Amino acid sequence: MTMLPPATPKKLGLVIDLDICVGCHACAVACKEWNDGGQFGPLPDENPYGKEPLGVWFNRVHTYEVEPAQKDKAPMTVHFPRSCLHCETPDCVTVCPTGASYKRAEDGIVLVDADKCIGCQLCAWACAYGAREFSEQRGVMQKCTLCVDRIYNESFEEIDRQPACVMACPTRARHFGDLGDPDSAVSRLVAVREGYDLMPEMGYRPVNKYLSPRPRRDGSASEAATPREEKMDFSTASPLLRWMDKLLSR
Repeated sequence: MTMLPPATPKKLGLVIDLDICVGCHACAVACKEWNDGGQFGPLPDENPYGKEPLGVWFNRVHTYEVEPAQKDKAPMTVHFPRSCLHCETPDCVTVCPTGASYKRAEDGIVLVDADKCIGCQLCAWACAYGAREFSEQRGVMQKCTLCVDRIYNESFEEIDRQPACVMACPTRARHFGDLGDPDSAVSRLVAVREGYDLMPEMGYRPVNKYLSPRPRRDGSASEAATPREEKMDFSTASPLLRWMDKLLSR
């Protein structure tokens, strides 16, 4: 079995804002594109255009309709991106018999060494989040890498050294950074928005955090905003504007 490294202060991960995720799947497609040709690729598809397509996707987006607690409110649609959470105490690592699944000591990223993986799929059984992807073609387990071959790539500008999913998100619903640093932008965001762990009762201590969707307005008359009449002060306006205001006010 594989041992976990000592706890490290640096904990790279994602913060996902469920309030503004629109379920466009741009994150999933960008992830697939980058990693298919990267260090941890390929990400093969099997029968992609058939009735039962299969394939390896490091990031998947699920859509749910959430019933409100109050019966008079409309249901809420929530788009839920799912990938590896890079847990601090992951069973998917300790259950691995070959050391193929491991957690990096320097930044806490959980990875799979394909050269050591024997395809036993014990890690998939151990993962409570369903974040492991088994490649039937390659016979190995694959998963989110936080684009480790991108975030440390010094040939990129510093602003571009982020996971492909974060770079592609059109609504900025995904954020990347060091969640072990309480002063980092992602840590401050989690503190302000009261970010939470997914299934904390399992005890895996996921590094990635989610931000809850805010309550939606149902569009009822009681919640409709009353239009406010705006009045402009033309006393300091130019003579031309004052003349136009006087002309149009007749």
